Amino acid sequence: MDKTKFLNQLKKQTPNEDEFHQAVTEVLESIEDVYNDNPKFETNKIIERIVMPDRIIMFRVPWMDDTGEIQVNQGYRIEFNSAIGPYKGGLRFHPDVSIGTFKFLGFEQVFKNALTTLPMGGGKGGSNFDPKGKSDNEVMRFCQSFMTELYRHVGPETDVPAGDIGVGGREIGFLFGQYKRIVNRFEGVLTGKGINWGGSWIRKEATGYGLVYITQHWLTEHGTDLKGKRVAISGSGNVAIYAAEKVMQLGGKVITMSDSNGCIIDEEGIDLNLIKLIKEIERGRIREYIETRYNAQYSKDRNDVWKVKCDVALPCATQNELDVESAKILVSNGCLMVAEGANMPVTAEAVHYLLHQKVGMIPGKAANAGGVAVSGLEMTQNSMKLQWTPKEVDDRLYHIMSEIHDACVKYGKREDGYVDYVKGANVAGFLKVANAMIDQGLI
Repeated sequence: MDKTKFLNQLKKQTPNEDEFHQAVTEVLESIEDVYNDNPKFETNKIIERIVMPDRIIMFRVPWMDDTGEIQVNQGYRIEFNSAIGPYKGGLRFHPDVSIGTFKFLGFEQVFKNALTTLPMGGGKGGSNFDPKGKSDNEVMRFCQSFMTELYRHVGPETDVPAGDIGVGGREIGFLFGQYKRIVNRFEGVLTGKGINWGGSWIRKEATGYGLVYITQHWLTEHGTDLKGKRVAISGSGNVAIYAAEKVMQLGGKVITMSDSNGCIIDEEGIDLNLIKLIKEIERGRIREYIETRYNAQYSKDRNDVWKVKCDVALPCATQNELDVESAKILVSNGCLMVAEGANMPVTAEAVHYLLHQKVGMIPGKAANAGGVAVSGLEMTQNSMKLQWTPKEVDDRLYHIMSEIHDACVKYGKREDGYVDYVKGANVAGFLKVANAMIDQGLI
């Protein structure tokens, strides 16, 4: 495989999709040796096939706002790869999404889902609709219009969407209700459902909990644990909040959190109940934290999260938020490891720097796989027509994150003993999907 030639050709064929190109580049850099050592991958043109979605679905979403005015948004669903199971991946409602965004997320989802060991392919979708500032009725009308088109492309054995940014329990409920009304079946077509109508316990907490479980495994591998560790977290959504919760349960101290307007630094340790009140109940801004916690500091610069001395860094906000300059500050302050809670929050340059410095670096496709893992467990519960207890789900989540960690170590350990978790995650996911594609022939 001529990696440079292939990437140049891909960029020419898919212009202005920088995030997608970044994701593909990371994977190719990791699997290059494995790929070249196995002629069957080149013979079957696995790379050329695996970077191209099975299909891209685009549709208009007309809906009526509360004033009676008709609005029109763009809907997307990218079904990327189903070699090991039905397409699985979230729906994102955000004004800045694009085809490139969903291709990057869908491509990452293929390998992330493979790492969970559950039978799930990769997909992603959503719309440029912004639920912020919309009434419940407006969100409902939009979701009903969105599902009126999407329903024909999804199903429990075909494509099972979940939530993502802008799509929470409210939106999943409206989407599921419209699907059920159209097809006249109650089935597990969506995950993230309400606990009283087919949902799974621990789903809301899963990504954050899973992130901390794999972080704890890394620390154990290096002879320590989270007790007494200073942890810097970015973001203040579900991933950040429940990662912080699990860190605190395991004896660590969370000292930072952030949102799109700025960040807070609390050397006494974040008051998580206050964060939940501000972000989950009042839907406020992170700066309101210092109105109650007088000794905490607020900064309009979100990057200040990474300027605080910490042992562990968990970026949980958005893609490419932690750049190489921030990585250098983390290393100089003695940070032991970085684990990605968001999708690709560490820039390519920062990843390379952290690996070069032999700092722990766990990529999102491994570190934040807890959310889709519990989504997969929800699919299993739906198929079996039962519901596991919170402890049963949490135990299964812990076991899955342990297996993901072990797969990263298996395929990422270097001759000098350092474990490149980025390479390990990419190789483990690639081998599972690529071999399944070969087994199933030219499809």
